[in-house]
Amino acid sequence: MKTLNGLIFKEMLQSGANHLYNVHHEIDALNVFPVPDGDTGTNMSMTFSSGTKNAIDSYSEELNVIAKALSKGLLMGARGNSGVITSQIFRGFYQAIEDKVEINALEFAQALDNGAKVAYKAVMRPVEGTILTVIREASYYTLEEVKVTPDITIQECVDLFIKHATVSLDHTPELLPVLKEVGVVDSGGAGLLAIFKGFASYLSGKPVESLGKQESASSTLADVEHDEYGYCTEFIIRLNEDKLHTFKEEKLKKSLSEIGNSLVVVQDEELVKVHVHTLTPGEALNIGQRYGEFVKLKIENMQEQHDNLGHNKDSIVGVDDKKNQKSKYALISVAAGDGLVNLFKELRCDHVISGGQTMNPSTEDFVAAIKKVNAEHIFLLPNNSNIIMAAKQAATILEDCDIHVIETRTLPEGISACLMFNPELDVEANLNEMKEAVSRVVTGQVTYAIKNTTFEGLNINKGDYMAILGKKIVVSNPDKMQVLLTLLDELLKTEDAELLTVLKGEDASEEELNCILEYIEAHSDVEVEVHHGNQPVYSFVFGIE
Repeated sequence: MKTLNGLIFKEMLQSGANHLYNVHHEIDALNVFPVPDGDTGTNMSMTFSSGTKNAIDSYSEELNVIAKALSKGLLMGARGNSGVITSQIFRGFYQAIEDKVEINALEFAQALDNGAKVAYKAVMRPVEGTILTVIREASYYTLEEVKVTPDITIQECVDLFIKHATVSLDHTPELLPVLKEVGVVDSGGAGLLAIFKGFASYLSGKPVESLGKQESASSTLADVEHDEYGYCTEFIIRLNEDKLHTFKEEKLKKSLSEIGNSLVVVQDEELVKVHVHTLTPGEALNIGQRYGEFVKLKIENMQEQHDNLGHNKDSIVGVDDKKNQKSKYALISVAAGDGLVNLFKELRCDHVISGGQTMNPSTEDFVAAIKKVNAEHIFLLPNNSNIIMAAKQAATILEDCDIHVIETRTLPEGISACLMFNPELDVEANLNEMKEAVSRVVTGQVTYAIKNTTFEGLNINKGDYMAILGKKIVVSNPDKMQVLLTLLDELLKTEDAELLTVLKGEDASEEELNCILEYIEAHSDVEVEVHHGNQPVYSFVFGIE
């Protein structure tokens, strides 16, 4: 096959997405830090599944239209740093073929090379030994070989890419010492290679089938630009008796996804709740009625609401006029745990996106939140280093909004930034104050190890508790209290510290909290502030400043 068309590309994407999903747990296991986190394999799989769905759902058979749909789906569904970089790779791929309905192997290789360039530009401080290295080296050497092989097929081109990507991936531990110490290759590069192996499988006549139910970003929209248009259709059906045991949520989702977007389907025993944006609400109701009788239904014309609200895209259906008035400022934070959500709201956050260490929100989660707050100037607080790129990508997408990403890497940094926000100050003064506050915070966290490993010379056993100070694991031990007190000793050495914030996690006990407070009182005169954050993963999170 000398040329690649849209229909074949769709099949390649599905095979690539399936293969990535099938191996995503193995890619998760490559993560260097032995803590439960967003997981590169999971994030990349959800990202690529989002883009693939958007591409396959496009009605076009033209390659450039499908590549554009892929790019948009990846852009909005991107989760984690590797997910964002993957979205940029295929954004560059689309830009190189945006006027082509078919491409040959040379054009395919050139598009991949452009993808590498776009991905590098998207990262402020590119690090070698990562997915960036793999895409750059693999695309460069593939292109060089294709240039001198005019009759090469698409399949041979993909095979070349896989060959060079494998060499590059195997070399990543030589570029990043931490990979070498732990004995793994880069997880993001491994995810990218998995996608192309799926491509190759399809081209060789053996398309990869998914081995399970793929996760996807539930908030991903098929077409974000037109999300306000059509009809917001919501209904609840009570399943017919004969459907109670045979109802398949995925079958209903598949039928509805063909006629709309912003789809949410939730089953609660005999009730099924549906939300969908569609141009044909009657058809949506007909589909729903096949499964049972309506308990409740609502249809709203979003185009009419959009027009009535003066073409204000940030308006929220159903809120009063006062709330529709654009405020000067809005703060959007990311947090998991009802205690933390309430805390950030008390600190004047207008919206808290559910997410954090084990569930990185997507770019679209940020886009949706930004649209809801309806403000002139918006501050985003990611509160996790693996979420910052998704927040920045959202800010880039919404060019008509004044959005500022405060690069908070931990929850205490986010809390400190909120405390320093002053609605009476101008934007620049607030940015300076908030960034200054963030720079003064030292964060300590206690969690558990998910695997046996060695990190910076420290032997870590699966199930041990670990104390993390900044980015450094200072101790690993099966005795949780010993780990906690060791971490406190390190935190209390912070010069000129005045305040220690304690965030109690969902698995922490009151007894442990009391021991901590008694220890602090006996060893320091620092002021202590306790919040029952109920955060997952981390038993305790400390911030000292």
